[in-house]
Amino acid sequence: MTGTACRVCAAPLRTFLDLGDHPLSSAFLTPAEALDGAGDTVRYRLAAGQCERCALVQLTGDVPYERRPHQGYPYHSSGSAVIREHFRAAGLHLLRTELRGARGALAVEIGRTDGVVLRTLADAGVRPLAFEPSGRCGYGAARVRPDFLTAASAREAVAAEGRARVVYAANTVCDIADLPGLFAGLDELLTADGAFVFEDPYLGEIVRRTAFDQFYDEHRWYFTATSVRALAERYGFRLTGVERLPVHGGQLRYVLTRAGRRRPAPEVAEVLAEEEARGLTAPATLDAFAGRVERVRGDLVALLEALRAAGRTVAGYGATAKSCTVATYCGLGPYLVPYVCDSTPAKQGRVTPGAHIPVRPPAAFAAPYPDYALLFAWNHADEIMAKEQAFRAAGGRWILYVPEVRVV
Repeated sequence: MTGTACRVCAAPLRTFLDLGDHPLSSAFLTPAEALDGAGDTVRYRLAAGQCERCALVQLTGDVPYERRPHQGYPYHSSGSAVIREHFRAAGLHLLRTELRGARGALAVEIGRTDGVVLRTLADAGVRPLAFEPSGRCGYGAARVRPDFLTAASAREAVAAEGRARVVYAANTVCDIADLPGLFAGLDELLTADGAFVFEDPYLGEIVRRTAFDQFYDEHRWYFTATSVRALAERYGFRLTGVERLPVHGGQLRYVLTRAGRRRPAPEVAEVLAEEEARGLTAPATLDAFAGRVERVRGDLVALLEALRAAGRTVAGYGATAKSCTVATYCGLGPYLVPYVCDSTPAKQGRVTPGAHIPVRPPAAFAAPYPDYALLFAWNHADEIMAKEQAFRAAGGRWILYVPEVRVV
């Protein structure tokens, strides 16, 4: 299928995945809002395409920024102990690599990680600064600019703070609409030898795991080393580092520096060669992925319907943004998944976007335990299963759908 034009290089997009109309993944409604239908008015077409020139995978539709995130958006990136430790380690990694001997240097973070990275840097004597347009997340002692990073906002920051040795972002670049504006801001903000370090979900892992729920409105771009290399070169930068990360179902951490300032690390060539050998950006690979996605939908719905017919109880676990994609695409609702438990207080007492599955606190999971738990938060499976050993001891079983539907 042919889609619209690439938002970066204007070449044609080839649509390979169409998951239908979806609500905003952050639109957790009150029961009253769900009943009168007022909260479900914003919908968009969840489809993905690949640029025929630069190979960048992206959503083909769009959701206006003023509607994203929804006012009920309650996510905090450090709610998981594993993720808190990941961000602490990310800060230490930056200190060992980009900020060696740079006490007093400026480090900038763009996006939402609740300040764990910047606190780690500040404890080592680095000056922290955050660009956070929403103004909703605390950064401790770090100064916060309530702006997107653009050329204009970067010039203002440089006038007040000087240039930055490193700019860091986690799960943020994939959601930035104006990539040209971002790179213009980086050009203004970074020192001559500075680095832009960012990590986002890796398309290679999404395809390998058939993790179609990684596609939702807040993720606009789906990167590979191949597409990031092309993106960097378009704006005068070079991909000089890449690192595999196990969090969030598999990510890559990219290091971009100004062209001609640094030689690429050996890992860059290794990952690029692996992507070529896999045919990761080949149309046939992406079409096969879409076929597996359709098969997962059929298998999951069939399993849930069979369990209901047998009188088995099922609960969802983790009212994640990803769960919106699964529930909407698979047509799930309270009929098949009567409720979902989540530890985020702001979600409790509300219903999930579109599917209107009630969200209950964690205590409801054991009152009593269901026979089966559909694990929407599969990227935290090890942490969750370790915490919920009593569920298994009581005879409970987990339903997983990545990379295929199975009961464990």
